[in-house]
Amino acid sequence: MPDKRNTKQPGDLASLEPAVRVKQLAHYGTMVDVDFNVPPRRYYRSGLEMVRMANVYLAEGSLENAYILYMKFMTLFLEKIRKHPEYNTVSADIKSDNQIKLKEVMPKAEKLKQKLLEQYTKEHEIYKENEKKRLIAEEARKRQEQEDAKLAKRLQADENKQDTNVKTPHLLHAEEWAATPSAPPVDAVLYPDDFASEPVQPPAHNYHPVPPLIPPSRPHHDTNEALPPLSAGRRLRSVIVPATLLARFQTLAAPNTARNIELCGILAGILERDQLKITHVIVPKQTGTADSCSTNNEEEIFHYQDQHNLITLGWIHTHPTQTAFLSSVDLHTQCSYQLMMPEAIAIVCAPKYNEIGYFALTPEYGMQFIANCRQSGFHPHPNDPPLFHTATHIRLDQTAPVEMVDLRR
Repeated sequence: MPDKRNTKQPGDLASLEPAVRVKQLAHYGTMVDVDFNVPPRRYYRSGLEMVRMANVYLAEGSLENAYILYMKFMTLFLEKIRKHPEYNTVSADIKSDNQIKLKEVMPKAEKLKQKLLEQYTKEHEIYKENEKKRLIAEEARKRQEQEDAKLAKRLQADENKQDTNVKTPHLLHAEEWAATPSAPPVDAVLYPDDFASEPVQPPAHNYHPVPPLIPPSRPHHDTNEALPPLSAGRRLRSVIVPATLLARFQTLAAPNTARNIELCGILAGILERDQLKITHVIVPKQTGTADSCSTNNEEEIFHYQDQHNLITLGWIHTHPTQTAFLSSVDLHTQCSYQLMMPEAIAIVCAPKYNEIGYFALTPEYGMQFIANCRQSGFHPHPNDPPLFHTATHIRLDQTAPVEMVDLRR
């Protein structure tokens, strides 16, 4: 079980020294592992998307998320990627482009670090001032409670004294019965004012849960410092799917469907206001069969996405003769997308059965199982517990446009 003694809740973060908070963010950004089973080229592609998303976060004012992604990028390509056994197979052009991106990111990260320090310093000062007020109010409350307790004891003592002196009713004359002792005056008692000071409001934070864009890292156990809440309780952002996308893709796939050949495409889009919006379907050059398809010349996909600043949000493919589900091969394909982007989805169109499926690997089991599976081709997987489920973080948009990009031509 994890040690929760040092866990800080979002409202407690301002109590930390500013330098400690920045250090924690940087530490979270260095939690990057390289899976030797993932080709290094995918990491270089993932790196470009990291920077693109970080730039969007920065523009939207989500400084913590931007800083973490910049740190992940620098950690990955200044240190970790060189340990990959296939590192030497990466072309000089890709490495050169990566070096240019590093030179762009490093000063951005340093400038962002200073902004965060300034922001955290202000929040820490506000926290200390509010904490001072809270302590003063707490002391006043305790003093008032003590005064109330003393008063209650005096009242009780007076009441007991009156009880011992009172005469029994049958011995009293009528005029004595009408003149009973009156209660001690209380008008001068100072009662506690529970609202003497304004309630302490913790500094506002916009935490945006940051998903890893590369294979999940193993937690570091060599530190006693608590990670920021970005590392816990991560939620999936919504993926906006244009409603017209499905019909248009199936129309594009119709010639293949008529020949019982699968067609696949890449779902690409943008991050906007903490939502992932599919804006393009990129259909690459590919080879297909009745139950599989594989892309060719992936550099064309990368180049197009770079030109249009598009993030990969998943993939779409047809099942010409089968129902909508994820085969064993599909599960491994989906795993590679979901490792890069936890929100990535797989859309499966089954025109013969008039079915559309929106799928994702189950985060609590499917992702880990498939990531650790080393078999290739079609092979059996256990069905219980389920390895994939229907994605619940999608939203169909009846008005959103989508561009179909056919690179086969």
